[in-house]
Amino acid sequence: MKLFGIAGWSDSGKTTLLAALVPILIARGIAVSTIKHAGHGFDLDRPGKDSYRHRDAGATEVLITSPERWALIHELRDRPEPPLPELLARMEPVDLVLIEGFKRAPHSKLEVWRGDNGKAPLFPEDPHIVAIACDTPPADCTLPILPLGDAAAIADFIVAHVGLAGNANARRRA
Repeated sequence: MKLFGIAGWSDSGKTTLLAALVPILIARGIAVSTIKHAGHGFDLDRPGKDSYRHRDAGATEVLITSPERWALIHELRDRPEPPLPELLARMEPVDLVLIEGFKRAPHSKLEVWRGDNGKAPLFPEDPHIVAIACDTPPADCTLPILPLGDAAAIADFIVAHVGLAGNANARRRA
């Protein structure tokens, strides 16, 4: 599996960009999965639901399934969050995994940066950032600059960067 990250500060537009990239890549015959890192706690479950009651009773894992999808909820219960490679090992192989977050992980990343959010760019401190998608280019940036509003151009860059352009192994998913 090829990996490529989308990094940036909160509210920079990472999720919006990722949601635009996935259908473009799929239309090109590239099987895509995503991993989203939440910097804070999250919950997929609600009190009163059966699966919540299973977890609340102490189950380490609860697998919820239906004819449309399944989800595995794993409670860490005072254990550390698994590192990215361990999480990737749990995923079904695809052509490309887009990773949102995991700013400090050592994989190639595109930084989503907005000049008006008051945050310094990440690229000077992260050697794994290989390009910037922005509305206004940051000063002193020698990396490729991509227009934040042009998801197709960003998809072109990612596909070329990870080596999927013209790859006969890319599978068309119906």
